[in-house]
Amino acid sequence: MSADSTAVEAQGLLAFWHSFRIPILVAGTALLIVLHVYHRFHWRLRVPSSSEPSLSGFKAWPQEDPEGKRGIGVSSEKADSGSPLGVRITNKSTPGPKRVVGKQQWQKRTDHEGQRRDAASTSWIKPLIFFTSLTGSTEKFARGLGEELRSAAQEQSKGSERGGILPPEIHDLSYIDFDEYFIATPPPPPNTRHVYCFLIPTYNIDTIINTFLHHLNETHHDFRIDTAPLSSLAGYSVFGFGDREGWPTEEEGFCSQARELDRWMAKLTGRKRAYPLGVGDVKSDAQAALKEWSGGLLDILDEIAVTGGLGEGVVGSGDPLETDDEADDDGDSADSKTNIRSRGKKDSQTVIDLEDIQATLDNESLSGRKGLAPLPVDFTTPGKSPVQSMPSDLKEMVPKTSPTYSALTKQGYTIVGSHSGVKICRWTKSALRGRGSCYKYSFYGIRSHLCMETTPSLSCSNKCVFCWRHGTNPVGTTWRWKVDPPEMIFQGAKEGHYKKIKMLRGVPGVRAERFAEAMRIRHCALSLVGEPIFYPRINEFVSLLHGEGISSFLVCNAQHPEQLAALDRVTQLYVSIDASNRESLRRIDRPLHRDFWERFQRCLDIMREKRLIQRTVFRLTLVKGFNVEDEAVGYADLVEKALPGFVEVKGVTYCGTSSSAGAGLTMQNVPFYEEVAAFVVALGHELQRRGLKYGIAAEHAHSCCILIASERFLVNGRWHTRIDYDRFFELLEKEKTDGIPFRPEDYTKETEPWALWGNGGFDPSDQRVYKKGRNKAPAMKTDTLA
Repeated sequence: MSADSTAVEAQGLLAFWHSFRIPILVAGTALLIVLHVYHRFHWRLRVPSSSEPSLSGFKAWPQEDPEGKRGIGVSSEKADSGSPLGVRITNKSTPGPKRVVGKQQWQKRTDHEGQRRDAASTSWIKPLIFFTSLTGSTEKFARGLGEELRSAAQEQSKGSERGGILPPEIHDLSYIDFDEYFIATPPPPPNTRHVYCFLIPTYNIDTIINTFLHHLNETHHDFRIDTAPLSSLAGYSVFGFGDREGWPTEEEGFCSQARELDRWMAKLTGRKRAYPLGVGDVKSDAQAALKEWSGGLLDILDEIAVTGGLGEGVVGSGDPLETDDEADDDGDSADSKTNIRSRGKKDSQTVIDLEDIQATLDNESLSGRKGLAPLPVDFTTPGKSPVQSMPSDLKEMVPKTSPTYSALTKQGYTIVGSHSGVKICRWTKSALRGRGSCYKYSFYGIRSHLCMETTPSLSCSNKCVFCWRHGTNPVGTTWRWKVDPPEMIFQGAKEGHYKKIKMLRGVPGVRAERFAEAMRIRHCALSLVGEPIFYPRINEFVSLLHGEGISSFLVCNAQHPEQLAALDRVTQLYVSIDASNRESLRRIDRPLHRDFWERFQRCLDIMREKRLIQRTVFRLTLVKGFNVEDEAVGYADLVEKALPGFVEVKGVTYCGTSSSAGAGLTMQNVPFYEEVAAFVVALGHELQRRGLKYGIAAEHAHSCCILIASERFLVNGRWHTRIDYDRFFELLEKEKTDGIPFRPEDYTKETEPWALWGNGGFDPSDQRVYKKGRNKAPAMKTDTLA
């Protein structure tokens, strides 16, 4: 064949390929797909050979068997020796057992290979990860564990269709309803069981963990609830984070709350501890220890999915041979167990009269309560009886040896007693140097260098995202600590304040006359940290302030309605209103009370009742992305409900800590003053549209704060938002001696012109200092209200 003819043939083949290549490729692809589908269906539908055991009529092990009994239709206690599988199958239609024929010998259920379920059934495991975190570290670990389990679930889904691990769910204990998960488990999908995984830090302050552990305790001892209400779980496991620098050993408290959680879960699940308790030191090996623990947990989850249980004889499986130390150990020591048993026996035989309860508590505190946990004091009931009945051996809120004490003192606090504190405000330093006072001077006439900022309770019931305290102060819902006398707190607060003032005398720029004035406290801001109204003897403390002519400005967070209702007269009463709806309040304040919104609403009702007796103030802290956008109408609803005398609107101050970032707060959430002003104008218009008589009265641009006031304080067309303090104490004395009541309008003074809305709010007698080196003219307001 010549070269020319070969070239012609090649060109012909090439032309044929270019003309028909698409149909050829499509036909080839279709043929491959058909062959693949045929192969898969043929493999799935093929009939088992005679050598394979027939499992028709064999039923899988029952999913739940807390008492060790087999479900109906299966018995392994007396296996038929003649059965190739060693399993007895019952049949309702025949009186005798039905045998399953096959060559494979099934072993006793204690053998993992012999525990495998029927190939036709499925067994899915759904991990639920629970965590709580103040600074965001534990949350980061929980998210990492979730990703690890999710990756394992995706890997298993590629090669198994009969069961395995499902993608996990992650829950913050601060935001869930405990009843939904820990009185009864949530109903799982078909052929699915839950495994609870906990990542728990240990704190020496009162947090949501204390509330959670208390809930588990109550659930276990509630006679209306089954002893092991969580026995339907496939298992549980706990990992704890601790600090060996503060608590080197377990006896000294290392990971104590995680260990307590592990103990309660063992009781509530019928000892279904899937994997042993893991612990890690947050300052050294937390990451490595968690990695090792999660690896073991994954192996156990795989085993549960295959076998359907933890396995008999395995520690934590609920096997009767397991020790019952956990079942008996309801206390912290052998002594405590003895006390509990003896006390229970005594209580069952003796009826104690109500008048003898106090004496009984006193005797117990002297004779045998050292080993018992302190009785919590629940202030959901008004009155002084809780204070009178508190045992004398309660622990301190902030012991001097605790990391909380160290953290707060490093931040500049002077700890007074066991639960109070005092601190110098930055505006105090500014006023001493003649550089201006805070917005309270513009609005109410308080010079910052004459003001003491203190609190009788460092504990709070919220974990606000904008809190300046970096999550270091204690939190709690009930008072569980010893109560220091108000006289001691008052004297300690004054001494701490004066000591800090004296330390400022060498600061450049401090004016001698203002330094001398500062050595006589005239005002007290009860808003430093924590919840002042939480202190059981708050009325006595306020009375001591008034006795020395010191005005009282008390701030509460609208979570303690009973204490708010019982509060005596103060110079001015604040309630923090950080959101206009339930969801925003949960995201911003992160309250510990599960009925936080109902408590919030009740406090608004109390504020309305007190508005003719107290000077009432709403304090709104604006956080972009949380409570600013499209919420003016919602705030107007709250104002309409409570009718406060004043509404302070302030932009959030970013504290620049990692804890704030972990809570979702960054500099992007800090509004500009123009944005705060625009919000105030919108809120003012909404109030006027509803016929509510409010107007924008004053501002302090330096603090990014603006005041809306009720027209009750508009006298002859002039705003009177300031306080006549001498007049207040004069009226207070007449009320005490002669019983003559007075109203908030009776002790007002006219607002200074430079503080009015549109004038910036900076005292012209002081010197404004711009840190960036250039003066700025105050922003012009384009809209004004009466």
